[in-house]
Amino acid sequence: MPVSGFSSSPLILTLDVGSSSIRTSLFDSRARPYGNCHVRAGYRFQTGSDGRADTDANALVRQVTQLVDQLLEKAGRERSRIAGVAVSTFWHNVLGVDKDHRAVTPVFSWADTRSSQAATSLRQQLDESKVHARTGCMLHPSYLPAKLLWIRQTAPSVFKKAVRWMSLGEYLFLRLFGDTACSLSMASGTGLFDQILYRWDPELLDFLEIGRGQLSPLVDLDRPMAGLLGPFARRWPSLKEVPWFPALGDGACSNVGSGCCTPERTALMVGTSGALRVQWSGRPLSIPPGLWCYRVDRQRLLMGGALSNGGLLFEWMRDTLRVNTDPMELEREISRIRPDSHGLTVLPFLAGERSPGWNGNARAAIAGLSLHHRPVEILRAGLEAVAYRFGKIAALLRQVFPGTREIIASG
Repeated sequence: MPVSGFSSSPLILTLDVGSSSIRTSLFDSRARPYGNCHVRAGYRFQTGSDGRADTDANALVRQVTQLVDQLLEKAGRERSRIAGVAVSTFWHNVLGVDKDHRAVTPVFSWADTRSSQAATSLRQQLDESKVHARTGCMLHPSYLPAKLLWIRQTAPSVFKKAVRWMSLGEYLFLRLFGDTACSLSMASGTGLFDQILYRWDPELLDFLEIGRGQLSPLVDLDRPMAGLLGPFARRWPSLKEVPWFPALGDGACSNVGSGCCTPERTALMVGTSGALRVQWSGRPLSIPPGLWCYRVDRQRLLMGGALSNGGLLFEWMRDTLRVNTDPMELEREISRIRPDSHGLTVLPFLAGERSPGWNGNARAAIAGLSLHHRPVEILRAGLEAVAYRFGKIAALLRQVFPGTREIIASG
């Protein structure tokens, strides 16, 4: 059945692949959600005590396409009014692809810290301050240089078999269109992209023994793709010839969606991870040590810091400590505890540390426990620890953007 309440204006299908869920929705030309055309599904990375955090690339692509099926079914006849597809994915992910366009590795997440030793090796052999100035990224296991070096060192046959390296969004387009490209936004979060000269960084590629042709062509938002391959054209005839825009980093989209597009507003986001970001247009600015700088597109930049342990810490503590599962009651229990009255200190590094210390080997700890402590007090202390981490990032951002007047929070 068609969805009621639609006007005659074009619709945009949005597809967002986050770090723990996939969402697809329909919006009108004024960015308003339409009807009940929204579908969401969760997924989990495979994790291990060695720092593993990855997932099967083909399984994730199948899940994405199934959600598109469900959304189009909800839209009914209104699907014929879809004028474009906008895509975002979580930043800093990578997988290897063979000559037949098939994944030969899982999708490695930003949370995978198995490349910590490789990151240490990079810092010993390269000038991290110069790399940071060019790419906006530290030499850290979250980013691609450390991950690719780790794969080359620990799985040389796989490294050799992978003729191309790309993000999940690029792999999705490769499956849908038989070709792919990397947006400047996604490239800016790899640690391999020279943000001053708009190119893949030659020094890093040479060090990693990767040819420029093994990475996708770089494009901006004015270069969408159209013309789905046969199986998908038959499956989604309404999407066959509409433009599909290259995947952007989800953090960049979060700032735009929160209305934080100028330095007067800072976006604070807590999802699986967490981030504090300021966006501006114009030339790149000097990046304080501890922060990163990425791009929304060619004109707009984004500076901030990211936590590997935001909602992830809350979810882990809630499940492990078996606290009240009713969200409203749990919120009331937490709010009844005065700040720092529990006497606990939490280091929240379940997935290592990103901003501002960038220690991939950091691990979580809880100090000060005694017999009288209740699970909800431990959870409260964990949330306070996340807030303290945001405070450190905010202090660094104020050095660059002292005129920021408002923080917009989302999650």
